[in-house]
Amino acid sequence: MSLVDIRLLTIALVSVLGLVALIVAKPKLHPLLALLLVSIAVGLATGMPLDKVASAISGGAGKTLGAVGLVVALGAMLGKLLAESGVTTAVSDAIVSRSSYRALPWAMAGVAFVIGIPMFFEVGLVVLLPLIFGVARKLETGKVGRGSAYVYVSVPVIAALAAMHGMVPPHPGPLTAIATLKTSVGATMIYGFIAAVPAIILAGPIYGTFIAPRMQARPDEAMIHQYVPESEGLPAPADRAPADSSAPPGVGVGVLCALLPALLMLAHAIAEIVLDKTSPVLHVTAFLGNPIVAMLLGLIFAMVMLRSGEPEAVRKALSQSVKPISNVLLIIAGGGAFQQVLTDAHVGDAIVHMSHQLALSPLLLGWLISMLLSVSTGSATVGIVGAAGLLAPLATSGETVNMPLLALSIGCGSLFFNYANHAGFWLVKESFGMSMGEATRTISVVQSIVSVVGLLMVFALNLMPPLG
Repeated sequence: MSLVDIRLLTIALVSVLGLVALIVAKPKLHPLLALLLVSIAVGLATGMPLDKVASAISGGAGKTLGAVGLVVALGAMLGKLLAESGVTTAVSDAIVSRSSYRALPWAMAGVAFVIGIPMFFEVGLVVLLPLIFGVARKLETGKVGRGSAYVYVSVPVIAALAAMHGMVPPHPGPLTAIATLKTSVGATMIYGFIAAVPAIILAGPIYGTFIAPRMQARPDEAMIHQYVPESEGLPAPADRAPADSSAPPGVGVGVLCALLPALLMLAHAIAEIVLDKTSPVLHVTAFLGNPIVAMLLGLIFAMVMLRSGEPEAVRKALSQSVKPISNVLLIIAGGGAFQQVLTDAHVGDAIVHMSHQLALSPLLLGWLISMLLSVSTGSATVGIVGAAGLLAPLATSGETVNMPLLALSIGCGSLFFNYANHAGFWLVKESFGMSMGEATRTISVVQSIVSVVGLLMVFALNLMPPLG
């Protein structure tokens, strides 16, 4: 490495530490403001002209938000539609009603796996709380099993939702990494599904069965009655019934609505592998499998098939769905600005040189950077955009790196040890009436298991021929 590389790496390290300090210490800035301030500081410290700094910030924010923002917004709309129409409850009841006590954690993981494809972690958990509380109340009143029924039922859900959120597009984290690294959505999705399965199994049904008898966590009665009528031990109905309550959507239709965008993207990924690049079919699947097109078609299909109700009610529901994600979109935009400044300042080139010098695997480096940023800032999105931005030059460095696996590795790193500075930690803690220690033994440990198993799967998949 040259002296210039050392100087750029020093600036990068200081910028990351400064970003963490601005977010977690006084003045505790919003991540968007912190990212913009750090971006300007990096540009000035590396000697970029002032006009170049401004154009890099605006261009990077716009480019990243354009690639990710529409998909995230459409995904939020689809998730809202599934919940409002009663599909989530119908799918959940169909799976859980056929399960024995020992099979319940596996069934709950399966429900969350399907529901978690289009939904954020926090949104998916809130949507599934009626099912979790209803099933746990049924076990509790029947005195089935030992320890906390709520932990027994919820841990598999937490594991599945976390794995899908960090590993599989069209979730914003993996999608942001894909856009920044300029890699394939389809290949990353296939890798993500493969890596998610063992992570969910170990962190969900297996760990949940182990930890539940050792815990007594239980929500307060007011919280339980909010989701489960006192006279019932079954899942509470959705807050809103379908427009035609006499003919609710079938389970098969609901599952298809939830999975259609993923199926379209997977079809493109398979077509890339098996078809010639000049094939007309490949061009069609490339269009239909584009994340924006796939999510749009999935949303329209759901609106038609689920009989979503009066147009005005549907419009209001879709408008409400995008409000909770505005904060995530702003952070993604700020991350895009930070990434573009780092790229234009050639900081990423210095990281490439360092990885050559230290013989450090880029896959491990991406996981470590994402993990450290996520743990310290309390934002998985910050971890992903920071790590992807720093490692983006690897895509054009000539080094042999499986970029879809690098995107997956970065997503896995962002999941590690979700603790008190993460919103999801408090959602789990307060929803299930847990102490800090109990919450740490559930969501923090669960997500750490998912993160580490995901990294191990990345290394295992890297031994195989790359997709595409």
